[in-house]
Amino acid sequence: MPFGGNDWLALTQEETLEPDIPICDPHHHFWDFRTQRIPYQRYLLHELADDVNSGHNVKSTVFIEARSMYRTDGPEEMRPVGEVEFVQGLAAASASGLYGPTKIAAAIVGHANLNLGDAVEPVLEALHAASPNRFRGIRHSVTWDPHPEVEVTSAHRAEGQLLSDNFRAGARVLARMGMSLEAWMYFPQLPELADFAKAVPNLPIILNHIGGLLRVGPYANRDDEVLATWREGLAAVAECPNVNVKLGGVGMPRTGMDWHDRDTPIGSEELAESMAPFMNYCIEQFGPDRSMFESNFPVDKVGYSYHVMYNAFKRLSSGYSDSERASMFHDTAARVYRVED
Repeated sequence: MPFGGNDWLALTQEETLEPDIPICDPHHHFWDFRTQRIPYQRYLLHELADDVNSGHNVKSTVFIEARSMYRTDGPEEMRPVGEVEFVQGLAAASASGLYGPTKIAAAIVGHANLNLGDAVEPVLEALHAASPNRFRGIRHSVTWDPHPEVEVTSAHRAEGQLLSDNFRAGARVLARMGMSLEAWMYFPQLPELADFAKAVPNLPIILNHIGGLLRVGPYANRDDEVLATWREGLAAVAECPNVNVKLGGVGMPRTGMDWHDRDTPIGSEELAESMAPFMNYCIEQFGPDRSMFESNFPVDKVGYSYHVMYNAFKRLSSGYSDSERASMFHDTAARVYRVED
């Protein structure tokens, strides 16, 4: 029963573990893709509120760009401003308290094309003007792979964007303006990120989804080689003090798990056991003060519920100290995104 939706997820029910632990969820999306044939075509304020109010103490969330609600006219480079305007409105609605106590989209990350180089500055100014109190930075996805069966989801389809002079010039503008960059790529590209992070050392960078691990298609059934390459690349990135890592994204089918195909959704005990080797390696490399648990909802929602996911995070982190867990569940994200909750 692939992508079974809320009724399917409801088949697995659990008590909330450690319900008082404060959480800042640093990665979710909003979108309305009703014309596309994808799981969870619409994920807006009501849907996220239902998830964050499912039992855990989610104090705040961070919206990450999803290429939704772009403007349909005006200069091409300015069209992503529409998404930030849209999310600013949802955040204001959340602040009314009508949708529960969580400060939803307390920080907002949009998109700007860093390949514009110095010319990206007016775009960043427009994004900030659309959300003066919440806008924190951008995500410019650079996912690329030479194998044709691997989906290329980069914002501006090109190989080696992190290495280009124009991209780096745009990144320096981002740094000068006090903004951050979300880094979303596939694991073979991690050495490029390490080189880029060293070239722009004053730019705060957040590595998404444990570094883009792929275990399907050309990377299926090759764990010895694939995981060795992922570990080596991740360790190189972790040497850069300006990079933090997000612990999540493994619910996406591209990580090679079967969770979305099960008749009954996975429970937190098995989920924690499956996630732990990946998460613990990231934490070992970056340290808890540069690591943050993320939901990546609704993308990861194809594999498990929000409630089960945070139960699993709590299970797999139970061996860490209280202060280390506080960092990973809340404090690292609150510091990086300047969230007050």
